[in-house]
Amino acid sequence: MKANQQDHMKKLLQKAVKPLVTPFKAKYEVVCTTYQVIPGLPVNKHESKHKFERGAVLEAREFYAKVISSEMTRTMAPVEVQLRKIYLGGRTIEQAEFGPVTHLKSLSKGKKKK
Repeated sequence: MKANQQDHMKKLLQKAVKPLVTPFKAKYEVVCTTYQVIPGLPVNKHESKHKFERGAVLEAREFYAKVISSEMTRTMAPVEVQLRKIYLGGRTIEQAEFGPVTHLKSLSKGKKKK
């Protein structure tokens, strides 16, 4: 009985503390950037973001894993997929690239400087 009461108290404490802690947790997002290359024109890029609530790191990682393992993502190359943590500024946690993404990034940066 004593262990059961301790479990019950632990659950009550977690329920009480969770609303106080959640506002201070980070938000997460999965960013998928596709690059379109047309000869003679500048490189176009399109970003699509899927945002997650505060503290939803497990859901965000699961979604990221589904996106990078998707056959459609691999055939749409060049594509860059990032899992980002947003807390006082964005930070990339994980990143996957399909196709010549680094080369296209350097081309698009070179065009902007001119």
